Amino acid sequence: MRNDLIQARLAALRKVMKEKGVDYYMIATADFHGSEYVNAYFKVREFFSGFTGSAGTLLVWQDGAALWTDGRYFIQAAAELEGTGVTLMKMREEGVPTLAEFLAKEISEGMTLGFDGRTISAKEGMELEEKLKAKSVKLSCDEDLAEAVWTDRPAFPAGKVFLLPEEITGKSLEQKASEVRERLKDQGAGSTLLTKLDDIMWLLNLRGSDVECNPVAISYLYLSEDEIRFFALDAALSDEVRDYLAKYSVTVVPYDDVTEFLRARNGERILLDHRYCGYAIVKKAQERNEVILSANPTELLKAIKNPVELANMEKIYLADDVALTKFIYWLKTNIGKVELTELSASDRLEEFRRQIPEFLDLSFPTIAGYGPNAAMMHYEATPESHAVLEPKGFLLVDSGGQYLGGTTDVTRTIALGPLSEEEIYHYTLVAAGMIQMTNVRFLHGCTGRNLDIIAREPLWEKGLDYKCGTGHGVGYVLNVHEGPQSLRWQYVENAKEYAFEEGMDVTNEPGIYVEGSHGIRIENVMVAKKGEKNEYGQFMYFDTLTWVPLERSALDASYLTDRQLEWINAYQAMVYEKLSPFLTEEERTWLRGETAAI
Repeated sequence: MRNDLIQARLAALRKVMKEKGVDYYMIATADFHGSEYVNAYFKVREFFSGFTGSAGTLLVWQDGAALWTDGRYFIQAAAELEGTGVTLMKMREEGVPTLAEFLAKEISEGMTLGFDGRTISAKEGMELEEKLKAKSVKLSCDEDLAEAVWTDRPAFPAGKVFLLPEEITGKSLEQKASEVRERLKDQGAGSTLLTKLDDIMWLLNLRGSDVECNPVAISYLYLSEDEIRFFALDAALSDEVRDYLAKYSVTVVPYDDVTEFLRARNGERILLDHRYCGYAIVKKAQERNEVILSANPTELLKAIKNPVELANMEKIYLADDVALTKFIYWLKTNIGKVELTELSASDRLEEFRRQIPEFLDLSFPTIAGYGPNAAMMHYEATPESHAVLEPKGFLLVDSGGQYLGGTTDVTRTIALGPLSEEEIYHYTLVAAGMIQMTNVRFLHGCTGRNLDIIAREPLWEKGLDYKCGTGHGVGYVLNVHEGPQSLRWQYVENAKEYAFEEGMDVTNEPGIYVEGSHGIRIENVMVAKKGEKNEYGQFMYFDTLTWVPLERSALDASYLTDRQLEWINAYQAMVYEKLSPFLTEEERTWLRGETAAI
């Protein structure tokens, strides 16, 4: 039934395309701000393909359709696209063309490629321009063709905006604006239009509720040497927020006025981040202004957490660690005694988190995958499709919370009973990779591409790998995925790389995923710190924020080096020391055994 529905929607879209003279139509997974996760209003790609993952681009033409997504979603996408008529294009796999390469080969001379120019980034739009100009392809970007087909589309988001006090943020709006202005001068720009939602929220010390689990508000922000304009929806702003913004001389402007505002600018040197700014916005700004296409300075400023943020994060992570550890005890105590499912386990974990006074929301929908489901990296159980847990094998739980004081992200792969030799072998190798990344010492100037292979080495040595990065930055009461720092080994042409700076946080989450069998991931969050400085330069290291027990029954010392085993025993002992004061006597007794030296 669902496949027939997708086919009918694609047929309706093709009819509209024909009426509009559009030969190929491209649909990204994005809102008007380049967001990774989007409000239901913007889930156009999901509506027309049935694929529910957070990353992917759909291309539709009169006699076909294809969807490009990355290795996190290959298994999930293959299942969800089956029978829809949409071909899965596995990004970065051998022999698979990029979307631009596919178009350059398949599209005919003089044809029209259509897309909503607000949802396709300027970076991607300009790359397509360059790739397709030899065939004189016309780019039609002024219409959202989904409007004619998706008649019951959800309402445009306008959730309430709230203020974060300075004891939470550590810096005032005024201080942050001053820092951004200084960096704009360094880049030769007189102004910028911020389009990325978490950048805007960070600068204004505001948070919203327009994207599930990401406390952001749909908006734009213009900043120059002498003014700040906040383009927002009227219904989203309370009198308190308006008064606060007025205090800092921030002018509130209707959200939809941004295009007219840009049209009225003349002769400015305006910086736009073309990775997150829509193609249509950049084209409009270029009409009368000199546009500097570069990363916005807010991205790096936001990524380096200040001392107040780091202190709050340490407290919040400890509270979150306690909640997850209580959940693991509850799960192990009840498995096999009462019926438990992936969904009921996720709900119970959320209950533990909600008991923390600072809790606001989950930081992303909990991934609780049992057995083969865990092989899908971003699997999400649903009422229609979920597994019943049995007292054997692994349950992978990747979860986190949004709190007044931080955003958490942690994964533990939990043994529910007896494990196979292969599961123990794979778990131990993943633990070894996580340990090596934790213990790395490196010179300032290293990027994630320098460091990623350290976590993979125990796996690569055995001919194993995982099709994703090893780590990403984490926001502060913001998006759980945050840049510019990351841990990835692959070279991406023309992509700027950033060195790790003191105060940057990053996840450390190697894994192994065996389709049809099991998935294993262990994830801690770390913070970059300065170490020794000598004649060779400034050395750096990572400090661990996450203290949740590892799965003792899944660790085989014969696969570990003496140093790795020593680290595990020290880590487990510290877990007990940090968490035991917040546990019941029964929980402490269990944790004492779980963290006993191997």
